[in-house]
Amino acid sequence: MTPPACLRPGLYDAAIVDLDGTLVDTLGDFVAALRLTLAEVLPGEAAGETLDAASVGPLVGKGSEHLVKSVLNHVLVLSGRTCSAIDSEALYGRAQASYQRHYAAVNGRHSALYPGALEGLVHLRQSGVRLVCLTNKPLAFARVLLRQKELDGFFCEVFGGDSFERKKPDPLPLVKACEFLGTLPARSLMIGDSSNDARAARAAGCPVLLVTYGYNHGEPVRAVDADGFIDSLAELHQLLPTG
Repeated sequence: MTPPACLRPGLYDAAIVDLDGTLVDTLGDFVAALRLTLAEVLPGEAAGETLDAASVGPLVGKGSEHLVKSVLNHVLVLSGRTCSAIDSEALYGRAQASYQRHYAAVNGRHSALYPGALEGLVHLRQSGVRLVCLTNKPLAFARVLLRQKELDGFFCEVFGGDSFERKKPDPLPLVKACEFLGTLPARSLMIGDSSNDARAARAAGCPVLLVTYGYNHGEPVRAVDADGFIDSLAELHQLLPTG
């Protein structure tokens, strides 16, 4: 197997790793929290009962604000309801507050590590690179999830969607992560699952590797401009030998 150029030994000093869709399959948590939210802010509407992973998956990756607003709009369209701008703003505000509360309660309960995720992190650590987790998930939720899945010990720092002024796909979070690590972007590998990760990495000057099993907004991930693709983080052991 010939490794992608971004994975050849000695080319990087750090890895910046995404969370949802890359390390942990969290769709079950999203669905559970969204169903509880819809039942609270739109009582009597049946659309939330049919909400499932297939409909939620393409909406994940741009932050909880985007997720809640997209799902709420979807349910309102299905129900044939319309809202004035003022009513919509008030409804979105209630929905956001409700979602944050319910997600905090279910965080990690309906999620699971992807096969190979743990092995991949172990290998990266053994390779001697410094690891940072960078996600668009709110920081408090990310820290709790990593701790629950016993992944927090792999990372020297965690940055969430509310850690900086802008989220991925803006390059700012990656630039800030590299500044924290004290590494050059060109020697800091971004590992993610979506075009958000790839676009942010390209703009920041970081090489980018994408997993093929994640969310990527429901679009084919291999169509994304990236330096390489892997079906499991466990493949890092084959692609990048230690020693």
